[in-house]
Amino acid sequence: MPIIFKSVRYNCQVFCLNRKIIMIRPKMSLANDGNYREFRWFSAWTYKDELVDFQLPIDVSEAIDQETVPFGYGYLQFLDVSLAAETCEELFTANAPRIDLAFSGVEVFMNASGSHHQLRKLNLRIDSMRNATRLCGGVYMYANHQGCDGGRLYYDGCCCIAVNGDVVAQGSQFSLKDVEVLDALIDLDAVSSYRACVSSFREQASHVTKVPCVKVQYKLCQTFRDGMIPTDPIEIMYHCPEEEIAFGPSCWLWDYLRRSRASGFLLPLSGGADSSSVAAIVGCMCQLVIKDINKGDEQVKADAMRIGQYKDGEFPTDSRELAKRLFYTVYMGTENSSEDTRSRAKRLAEEIGSFHFDVPIDSVVSAFLSLFERLTGKRPRYKVDGGSHTENLGLQNIQARIRMVLAFMMASLMPWVHNKSGFYLVLGSSNVDEGLRGYLTKYDCSSADINPIGSVSKQDLRAFLRWAAVNLQYSSLAEVEAAPPTAELEPIRMDYNQLDEVDMGMTYEELSIYGRLRKIFRCGPVSMFQNLCHRWCGRLSPSEVADKVKHFFKYYAINRHKMTVLTPSYHAESYSPEDNRFDLRQFLYNSTWPYQFRKIDQLVQDIDKDGKWVDDRRADSQLRQRAAARPAQGGGMGVVAAGSANPSVGL
Repeated sequence: MPIIFKSVRYNCQVFCLNRKIIMIRPKMSLANDGNYREFRWFSAWTYKDELVDFQLPIDVSEAIDQETVPFGYGYLQFLDVSLAAETCEELFTANAPRIDLAFSGVEVFMNASGSHHQLRKLNLRIDSMRNATRLCGGVYMYANHQGCDGGRLYYDGCCCIAVNGDVVAQGSQFSLKDVEVLDALIDLDAVSSYRACVSSFREQASHVTKVPCVKVQYKLCQTFRDGMIPTDPIEIMYHCPEEEIAFGPSCWLWDYLRRSRASGFLLPLSGGADSSSVAAIVGCMCQLVIKDINKGDEQVKADAMRIGQYKDGEFPTDSRELAKRLFYTVYMGTENSSEDTRSRAKRLAEEIGSFHFDVPIDSVVSAFLSLFERLTGKRPRYKVDGGSHTENLGLQNIQARIRMVLAFMMASLMPWVHNKSGFYLVLGSSNVDEGLRGYLTKYDCSSADINPIGSVSKQDLRAFLRWAAVNLQYSSLAEVEAAPPTAELEPIRMDYNQLDEVDMGMTYEELSIYGRLRKIFRCGPVSMFQNLCHRWCGRLSPSEVADKVKHFFKYYAINRHKMTVLTPSYHAESYSPEDNRFDLRQFLYNSTWPYQFRKIDQLVQDIDKDGKWVDDRRADSQLRQRAAARPAQGGGMGVVAAGSANPSVGL
């Protein structure tokens, strides 16, 4: 809870026992990067040498008959065990509080955490807990938030208990439950024995300044008796990325739906990979709800009855029937749409159970174009019909924006049409790679209320579609995944068919690489060029790599402004370009990047002078080292050798 002490607000854990407050522990390491801005609200506690008295507010003091409480960095010394706390970020810091606490004899560590879900992240959490207790010994009790935080993050629970480097208990990672309790039986003698057998630990503990403590006259442990068996280590349960995409956004959508008091979702379903992925996630959500109802979860049952507007005594028993009540899908086709996407959308809607509409919008598009022609005397043409790039883009944008307007109109009015109360939330379906490249129309169907896949890569989505076709039993998704990605905003001709990767001038695989280098590895144009020269050595020449890097950064700069109005999306990927909270950058760039592109050209010329770029391992290694040895101004790359007999070369 937030507590103000001497005019400073701290993020604190408050420890209570038998109607007494026994200690207040302020957080010492605040999370202030990525999705977190703790310094906006709190200050870090920096005093480690003493506990101070905190004067309790008068209403609290009178209620519990207590005037002051110890405040600061310390631990609780019970009669039979010592306990201490870490808070979230402190688990992941280099100089973690638990190190000195362990040297002071603390056996049990408790972490109250708010760690959000991110694809392939759970192992980092588990490894941090295991390493914390493997190096220092002890018991680590990790509790995590579970559910939607009211924004883009989903906290995925997965509470754990670790002992001396082994995990002995693990909670569920994705659950519709509000609360989950985990327990294990621990032999604390194992902690003492583990620490005593490591001489370096004993020596370091004998020289450190001891951490202050609060003595509590209370027993927490039980004495040994026959039949008490400590909990054995378990094998960690990790979900594959496809399962994470299915279950994480599904739980987030359900929490968002019930807390927003909406009546359901509406999705513009195009029959393509992105919108089909969103539809499958909603279908998975309905399956999870039915599964929990069958398990006897009364809270989930009550929420489902309210949202689905069931009559007294009725409740959902089938996921398809539930989807019919709370999920609308709309295929908004034009003359440019194919029969393949229309049929795929229809079949998927039938498999999920959504209330599906097939709405032709050609008449609306034609009305806009006629109005424009009356105003200007000109009628734009598509590129394949002899029109310019500007005309072609304008004709595509009007189709996309009409779909957005129609989607919101239907979301607000369809409940009224079907004699239901409330409103429907519009779901978006643009992925993280399209956002990064800006391959979307501003204020089109990517503009929605929320987007469950806005931070998921195209490659991960295609893998998810293959998984969902089998595991969610939506067989039409296999055909969706196999189809080439296309926006279907231009006319289909015998010799022309619009394809996303051709339009973008890059593949989705390349986009994913660019995104990770830009965000995770903090690369600008020059350092990205240097990295990709190494990665693509032997496959592309330096000049070809340069052209690709320039092409990406040109369109990244041109379209960065679109990130300012990106639909709030489930955060799932560490290279998300989301501008509101995670990837805070300017949105006006010089798209010609004059200095950076000139520097890239210079590096290409230098490499060409040094020798030919040939597909030979030894030559490649030499040229990679030469490229790496030329740092760009403001931060470059160097060659690092490690090892003895067989040195490795890295960046």
